[in-house]
Amino acid sequence: MRNMKTLIVDLDLSKQPPHSPRARIGGFALACRAVDKCRASLAGTPGEYHFDCALDQQLFRFKGITSGEFKAAVKVAKNYDEVGTWLLEHGQLKTGPEIEDWSEDQEGDSLMKDPEKRAYFVEDCHEWRLDKVTSFCGICCGA
Repeated sequence: MRNMKTLIVDLDLSKQPPHSPRARIGGFALACRAVDKCRASLAGTPGEYHFDCALDQQLFRFKGITSGEFKAAVKVAKNYDEVGTWLLEHGQLKTGPEIEDWSEDQEGDSLMKDPEKRAYFVEDCHEWRLDKVTSFCGICCGA
């Protein structure tokens, strides 16, 4: 993973993938990837990726923020650490152990295991013509 103090560059996600969902900022899994997809969406270069997908929404629900609030923070952030700091300071305040536990759960999670999330996930997979049902790395967000 690159230095998170590096400037955020608007990626063309039709040419390169976003960070792995495992790449963390501020301790949060999913956040780095959400930043990449958000910035690409703002720049008009999301490729096959979708900002505010089910995976991103898990982060937003955990923090008690909206995708709009996250997008506004990402839009003005110069580097990934600034977004990590913003996440730590906004929405529902979480302790280090809570963030670590949640992030570990995300890495081991599969939407297919959760009855409440399964239907939404399968619907999205069908809508985006994904042939196989995958977990963590592929859900609703491209490869």
